[in-house]
Amino acid sequence: MTAPALAATDDGKVTDFLLDNGMEVVVVPDHRAPIVTHMVWYKVGSADEPSGKSGIAHFFEHLMFKATANHVAGELNRAVAEIGGSHNAFTSYDYTAFYQRVAPSALEQMMGFEADRMRNLILTDDVIKTERDVILEERRWRIETNPQAVLDEEVDATLWQNHPYRISIIGWMQEMEQLNRVDAAAFYNKYYNPNNAVVVVAGDVDPETVKALTEKTYGKLSRGPEQQPRVRPVEPEQNTKRTVTLTDARVSVPRFSTQWVVPSYHTAEPGEAEALDLLAEILGGGSRSRLYQQLVVKQGIATEASANFQGTMLDATNFGIYGSPRGGARLADLEAAADAEVARIAKDGVTDEELEKAKDRYVRSVIFAQDEQDYLANMYGSTLATGGTVKDVQEWPDRIRKVTADQVKAVAARYLVSDHSTTGYLLPKTEN
Repeated sequence: MTAPALAATDDGKVTDFLLDNGMEVVVVPDHRAPIVTHMVWYKVGSADEPSGKSGIAHFFEHLMFKATANHVAGELNRAVAEIGGSHNAFTSYDYTAFYQRVAPSALEQMMGFEADRMRNLILTDDVIKTERDVILEERRWRIETNPQAVLDEEVDATLWQNHPYRISIIGWMQEMEQLNRVDAAAFYNKYYNPNNAVVVVAGDVDPETVKALTEKTYGKLSRGPEQQPRVRPVEPEQNTKRTVTLTDARVSVPRFSTQWVVPSYHTAEPGEAEALDLLAEILGGGSRSRLYQQLVVKQGIATEASANFQGTMLDATNFGIYGSPRGGARLADLEAAADAEVARIAKDGVTDEELEKAKDRYVRSVIFAQDEQDYLANMYGSTLATGGTVKDVQEWPDRIRKVTADQVKAVAARYLVSDHSTTGYLLPKTEN
């Protein structure tokens, strides 16, 4: 497997350039279908919010669909629908992204809409109040009616002792209720500028055309204020094992998760993040993983057993294992069996054969996923919005291939320490 496997999927070459106003543009040609995915990534997420203003990054994702000086509210929705395209947006801890999937002939129009709302939103008290009510209802629907979501919030708030990753992306209700026009305008003027954005265009396009269109649309915008380094509170050394338990009558099947704070690709020592990626694959990455084979297939005590590592975070991140018991199996026995698998890797490591098979599965899954333009655009956008480069994306397969069994054992022993973990329990409510 060579590095270019993560470039464009045809003979096109990924191109990366800067506009004069500081906006970074990435072009990923893929001519297999007459479709283009256009994304704008802002380097601001919920972890960048002012203290006491939780939820404002997500709030602003909503506000960006309101009226501008040049377009009435809903005009973008209608334009995309009329040409049979699709569009949406999402907010994470580290970035906010907006995207459209349309025919190449509509690309200039989509860039025009995005460039317009980047600087020309009309923010009034009425607009703020109406959309604030919408996001409050969204919180009630997404979080407060879902026991698993409630527990996930509490686990995050316990896992992270100091870092803003401990705060829910959607925000705390009592702070969301206080968001106002002054807050919104300050956030908009600080972060929604071309020099704080990355545009990714993947699909049936060529770099020269995209460059001309970006200069014609985004290039007209003035450079915004210089962005200061994204310095956030640092986590203290973690020295305790913590548990969070939620018992709820709506829960029918119990579940546990154990989380550890670990480095991300942006903060890790060379090779560590790649080793953590492969550790997650070996431990709980699918039906061939240790957790699945041991707990689901052999012991038959789990309906679910998996692991996850979210490497594309600006700061540190979390590594987690998850499980739900089968039938009459006890949750405590399932948790103990999962912990034993983690401890076994930390003590004895993994075999070279096991590691090579994991590398093959993992790299191939990423290559296959590139059949989706959305995945290609997301891969580049999320990396660049969190301090990485196009080169980082393209060299990733080679770095994965170089990981040794000793490195996988080392990260398991160093970071997945039971005494420094946070475990969440979701339990049914039983009659006394």
